[in-house]
Amino acid sequence: MTPDKLVYMANQIATFFKSKPHDEGVAGVAGHISDFWDPRMRKQLFDMIADGHDGFEPLVLEAAPAIRKVKETA
Repeated sequence: MTPDKLVYMANQIATFFKSKPHDEGVAGVAGHISDFWDPRMRKQLFDMIADGHDGFEPLVLEAAPAIRKVKETA
């Protein structure tokens, strides 16, 4: 997936959850990405955040630690 598309999708999720109380919004973003994004997308998200990629909504960045991690394969 292109980086711009992944940022766009993550930010759409964050925009939806902005209307919730803050803690519920963070949990909502993390839960949605954990439940509905495949491992490749989650890995790309984690890599982009680690590389300091611009454009993510603050809610996405706050939710990142609670998103289900991707198991590394040998």
